[in-house]
Amino acid sequence: MSPGARAARPRGCLKTVFSDRLFESAAGPDGMACAPRHQAWRRRRCDRRGTPEHPVSAWQERGLCDYKNGGEIELLKTILKRVLQCIPTLFIVVTFTFVLTRMIPGNPAATILGPQASAADIQAMEIKLGLDQPKLTQFIDYIGNVLHGDFGTSYMYNQPVLDLIAERIPSTLQITVTALVIALILGVAIGMFSALHQYSVMDYVFMVLALVGVSMPIFWLGMMLVNQFSVQWGLLPALGRGSLDVGLWDFVSHMILPCTCLATIPMATFARITRSSMLEVIHNDSIKALRARGISERSVIWKHALKNALPPIVTVLGLQIASCFTGAILTESIFSWPGMGTMIVNAINNRDYMLIQGVVLFFALVFVVVNLLVDIAYMLINPRVSYEGGSK
Repeated sequence: MSPGARAARPRGCLKTVFSDRLFESAAGPDGMACAPRHQAWRRRRCDRRGTPEHPVSAWQERGLCDYKNGGEIELLKTILKRVLQCIPTLFIVVTFTFVLTRMIPGNPAATILGPQASAADIQAMEIKLGLDQPKLTQFIDYIGNVLHGDFGTSYMYNQPVLDLIAERIPSTLQITVTALVIALILGVAIGMFSALHQYSVMDYVFMVLALVGVSMPIFWLGMMLVNQFSVQWGLLPALGRGSLDVGLWDFVSHMILPCTCLATIPMATFARITRSSMLEVIHNDSIKALRARGISERSVIWKHALKNALPPIVTVLGLQIASCFTGAILTESIFSWPGMGTMIVNAINNRDYMLIQGVVLFFALVFVVVNLLVDIAYMLINPRVSYEGGSK
């Protein structure tokens, strides 16, 4: 390679170990021309600072050299695309919920007034609630109100639906978040232990218990817990929500049975997924190479193996968050927990259309946001996955 060819390279470029060899291999017969692909690589690696001999060029000023910011731009594009995809999903949820609520047998006006109400009173109540309008008109009015942030007024409570949701959501989050944290910690720990002690006695025991935990219905497990720990042994309260004003134990004791019931299935799922993912990772050549270099086993497992095993766990975490919210409906009904679950059950029994639609739409929004956050976390944890799907 001629000396002039090496001098032709911009001095403001970031150097790597193999940059000189790439530059030489990309040079033409005269030692001056670079391949187009290599020129593009040089632009991406170019430093914005420049030098007096080679000042920052116009294309650098316009931001064409966006090597560092390219990932952030792609991530923002992906987030915007996911948000736009959520709009038709939410519209379909609202439409199906509206149609299904109108298919519930019974008349909300008659339910509110009671069995002694006359036909004239029921008709007047229907006019007051807007139920005398055609179904299409009711649907269009409801969509317009939702777009303005108004979920309607509950027939049963005579309060705005959003106020009722804000009042009940802390109780639901209290048991769902607690159960999810317990399930995640114990499930991942059990899965890692089983993977590191594959085919041992404890591995078989944990996997059998995980299979039983996945297979048990929530309503059956809840009734068994109430019967055994409350009715038979009298150790824990079965109904209601504790209060810190009474004491810390009263607050915690009322959460033990609901959280145990709600955490069983997610914990078993986390254990099985973690074991499978860890077994796949620890048998990779990269982990064997780390051990061959003399790196401590603790560092290999916790710093490298667990990090590479996280993507499947994160994906399952998003699904289990949705499952915990749906499972909370049954759990709160069994333990008389004053949350979103008991409220929507009472709304269905009383034909409270507005409250049913509002709670379902709120759960749909939660699921959409959770899935979006899981997608973002997955892309950040595993850069090999492209932003548009698939592997790089």
